[in-house]
Amino acid sequence: MANQKKSATKKLLYVAGGLVITLGLGIVLAKSMGWLGGEGPKTEVETSEAKLKTITQEVSASGKIQPEVEVILRPEVSGEIIELPIKEGDYVAKGDLLVRIKPDIYRARIDEINASRLTQKARLQEARANLLEAKNTYQQNKKLYESEAISESEYIRAKTSYEARKASYEAAEYQVQSMEAQLEQAKEELQKTIIRAPRKGTISKLAVEVGERVLGNTQSIGTELLRIAKMDQMEVQVQVNENDIVNVSVEDTANIEVDAYPDRTFKGLVTEIANSADISGSGTAEQVTNYEVKIRVLTPHNLDMAGNKRIVQQASQEVPEGSFTPSFKPGMSATVDVQTETARNVVSVPIQAVTVRDFADASTSDDSTQTDTTAADKDVIIPKEDLRKVVFVVEEGVANRREVKTGISDNTHIQILNGVEAGDKIVTGSYRTLSKKLSDGDKVKINNQMYSNLTSQ
Repeated sequence: MANQKKSATKKLLYVAGGLVITLGLGIVLAKSMGWLGGEGPKTEVETSEAKLKTITQEVSASGKIQPEVEVILRPEVSGEIIELPIKEGDYVAKGDLLVRIKPDIYRARIDEINASRLTQKARLQEARANLLEAKNTYQQNKKLYESEAISESEYIRAKTSYEARKASYEAAEYQVQSMEAQLEQAKEELQKTIIRAPRKGTISKLAVEVGERVLGNTQSIGTELLRIAKMDQMEVQVQVNENDIVNVSVEDTANIEVDAYPDRTFKGLVTEIANSADISGSGTAEQVTNYEVKIRVLTPHNLDMAGNKRIVQQASQEVPEGSFTPSFKPGMSATVDVQTETARNVVSVPIQAVTVRDFADASTSDDSTQTDTTAADKDVIIPKEDLRKVVFVVEEGVANRREVKTGISDNTHIQILNGVEAGDKIVTGSYRTLSKKLSDGDKVKINNQMYSNLTSQ
């Protein structure tokens, strides 16, 4: 019997101990959840401190690298290429020989026109002699007619013959002038069979070979022979969306990243902004309106193509960064960040801290509602939306909603013009809590480890 009593006592002690432990855990949980001590449930949030910061607003766009100046050469005369002393990538100076077209046909034309010109000159001399003869006859008959020695009809015939000879002489003169003009044109065409560089630069594209026949652009667009570009003056041509183009101005600075040179940033300057739009998908839901912007590359580049034949090497331990010069080629892909505006030493918070709340309260304000009378004469109260930008500031464990006015932003922070002071503790996460759950006056518990990926910089 004694053993049975001891066993029952042990069981009671175990049960009582379990109840005490369970009760203790329940009390701890209730306190942590705010069920005890007069506190309600707390919302777990992450916070960051509003601070004074320099913010640079950027507009990002992508595009292609192209020479800032590129000249396309087409022949003015047609024919076969018989000499091509250049190759793609060569540097040429102004006046250097580029292409020579077979001149035989143009020389033959000069000989033909010159022979015709001499023939016309001979005819001019003949017409001149006939004119002098007719003039003398006319003058003699005029005197005889005035003295009434000949009839009027003879006088008129002499006068008509003289005028006809005079017209023939003038026509012969015009024929000679025409042949001389044709001769000059033929000589000029012969000169155009030799094509020289109109300016200094690099042969960025060579589209023909020796022996190839080309078409001149006298009556139509001629064959493209080659392109000469200033390769040491490259630019990036990008498309900027219509929503961002209003922020971009000429002479804005830019950072340029080229796919061919990862982990490197080059300096740029906006030089041109298009006035006409480039619209794609017109009339559809996917319509996009962009404007072309040109950004000059300011970082020295392509010095091996600037006439001094400098050898360019990749930066390495043997070749330090200071002596590295990039070599850009037309068509390379690039991304630019145009720095459109900078605000210095301003109050800023992480971008994710700014959210939107509806300040309308249909239950207390008549001004915040509107009445819509249906066909059944039933008044339906439709609350008006009053959306405003806000942040939540933590003060003594409570999240207080503050309306704010924002300014410019960069990739991580946004300028606060009013509503927040430097040093205020701002709620920055989580996204679900900020966008939907958190309300003005909610009690919060700060946990800056749970959302470490959103920690302010």
